[in-house]
Amino acid sequence: MPLSEAQRKQLKRLGHNLKPVVIIGNAGLSEAVLAEIDIALSHHELIKVRVNAGDREARDAMVASMCERSTAELVQRIGHIALIFRRNPDRPRVELPR
Repeated sequence: MPLSEAQRKQLKRLGHNLKPVVIIGNAGLSEAVLAEIDIALSHHELIKVRVNAGDREARDAMVASMCERSTAELVQRIGHIALIFRRNPDRPRVELPR
């Protein structure tokens, strides 16, 4: 589900005060990390993930892979922090503008 600009703006505002709930270390994007991301997205819908990769290209690739494999939308990435969103169809928690 592609996000509109108004929805992205709302999610950025909501995510501003969040702390990273998942940290991807030197081992990279493992199945255990993906499982934690899936659990966090199912519960919170909007999470921050810290990606500790050496260079920008590696971070970009890791964030893209993480979003693709968890079926989440990248809202924003600043430095090592990615803000991602995935709607919980059973119990939506975040109100989005249309």
